[in-house]
Amino acid sequence: MDSIQIHLPGSEIESISVASGTLRIDFSRALLVKSMTGSKERTRWWQAGSLILEGVEVPPPAQAGPLTCVGGDIDDNVYTYRDMVPIPFTSRGHIRFRIRFEGVAEPLDVAGTSARLDLLDVAKYIEHIRS
Repeated sequence: MDSIQIHLPGSEIESISVASGTLRIDFSRALLVKSMTGSKERTRWWQAGSLILEGVEVPPPAQAGPLTCVGGDIDDNVYTYRDMVPIPFTSRGHIRFRIRFEGVAEPLDVAGTSARLDLLDVAKYIEHIRS
């Protein structure tokens, strides 16, 4: 595999919590898209894991789970990842999450100083995506 990313739209979030300046987004079912160089075809998988943002000074309003993501932006210093999170993902500097959820009017909008993605177990295959 040359490229793996979490595809935010459709990913299922079990809970969002903030403690001691750390925001934790726990995915019960993050949708992964895997692709290989030279191939137009891709595969879709799912995997549980957590997207963690540290150095949060202003905690966001509480979001009750479970939630389904409809998209969002991850600002990583000068880069913006729209509707996706690259795997692996670890960064320091100016990090901002702006994530929208199905049925929730206001997006989660929070900034911090470092972020990482921790995936659990192994990815489970869903389907083959033909272009």
